[in-house]
Amino acid sequence: MIKIFGHYFHKRSVLQVLFEGFALVGAAWFAVWLQASLRQVVSVFDASLTGGLVALNFILVSTTLGLYENSRSFSISVMRIRAFVAWLSSGIITLGTLFLMPKVIDKSVWLVFLVLMVAKALVILQREVSASLLPAAMTKTRVLIYGTGARAQAVTESLVQQDPNVEIVGFVTSPNEPERLVEGQVYPVGGDIRRLVMDLEVDEIIVALTERRGGSMPMRELLDCKIDGVNVIDVAKHFEQKVGQIRLDAMSAGYLIFGEGFEQGVVRSLIKRGVDLLGALVLLALALPLMALTALIIKLDSRGPILYKQERVGQGGHPFNVVKFRSMRTDAEKDGVPKWATAGDSRVTRVGRFIRLVRIDELPQLFSVLKGDMSLVGPRPERQYFVDQLTQQIPFYAVRHSVKPGVTGWAQVRYQYGSTLEDTTQKLQYDLYYVKNHSLFLDLVILFETVGVVLTGKGAQ
Repeated sequence: MIKIFGHYFHKRSVLQVLFEGFALVGAAWFAVWLQASLRQVVSVFDASLTGGLVALNFILVSTTLGLYENSRSFSISVMRIRAFVAWLSSGIITLGTLFLMPKVIDKSVWLVFLVLMVAKALVILQREVSASLLPAAMTKTRVLIYGTGARAQAVTESLVQQDPNVEIVGFVTSPNEPERLVEGQVYPVGGDIRRLVMDLEVDEIIVALTERRGGSMPMRELLDCKIDGVNVIDVAKHFEQKVGQIRLDAMSAGYLIFGEGFEQGVVRSLIKRGVDLLGALVLLALALPLMALTALIIKLDSRGPILYKQERVGQGGHPFNVVKFRSMRTDAEKDGVPKWATAGDSRVTRVGRFIRLVRIDELPQLFSVLKGDMSLVGPRPERQYFVDQLTQQIPFYAVRHSVKPGVTGWAQVRYQYGSTLEDTTQKLQYDLYYVKNHSLFLDLVILFETVGVVLTGKGAQ
């Protein structure tokens, strides 16, 4: 994994982005040179500007559609469809960009456009060919898991779900962990770990012991493996780096206190506030026609107000009123007891079901961003009734209130809408990751992923 501005990216994804970026810049240089040779003029600035804009829009579109994710979430056919959509939509953006650059591309726009589209198609083809034709030794990471209990089982499940390029070569037992919950090759306790790592050609060791006391870990041998170049990480770091979670069952308060992160700072807060103001104003300007149409449809569809206001818990535990488009019947909580929304909730209106699917119901929250109660990106604000319960039931739940709640967030783009205690725990683990590692860069990543979530309707209720 590679850490960029506090956020972890898979090394293969970073290398893929860099390769594609340089390839498209090179294609733009060739295209500009080809059309400029007719005038005997070649501008380094023109070629670099064209290439940079083309590469940026292609990478952002691909990111939005999840084409750089190392995940088994999508089938090959779905990824191919998404790749075609990325090629087509980035092509439209590229054509518009070229027509807006008359001094750079004058009489041969279509020649440059054709070269760039062919280059993008070759880049997409390269993704699939490299994944299927490269030797396994070049694409696979061989992982040895130290442990056989509940934590080892959780690590195994996360690797299977999150990274198709990982090969689990086996597990090592521990004297303090007789329980075996994993399936696969298990190596006995007391063996030579360093020799085992060499024989299995292990690239990474994940220490996933449920109990570490009483000399359960061969510290010297693990250190020798690390000195030999093998990546050795514990289970808490694994989930933070590769899943984007601070896993509650794999860490302690000390991990949060003494580890990196949780940086607030005046400068960071001012920059975030500036981005929030600018982003909210731009989004409101673009969304006002859609919001007006939504208001009209809601009014025609069912009785009741267009908007609804509800008290939520904000930064520092302070209450504020959030405003959203009404998507439920007015008697949704006629008994006075707060209830979570669930899949296929009968309280949701016909129009409400659609606006929740594409997240239009969230747009009025932009006014809360302008007011300063919310941020564009942050944990989802919850009602005091649920906060009181969850704070008692889930460790570290109150930590999420150390930053402003957001219109969108890391948990929202990584996990479906939660309606149970287990769902809330899962989402909290993503929220803790955001609170620990948040930065302007991570906010931008989340905003682009949010576009993909809206386009696919992922996680809506």
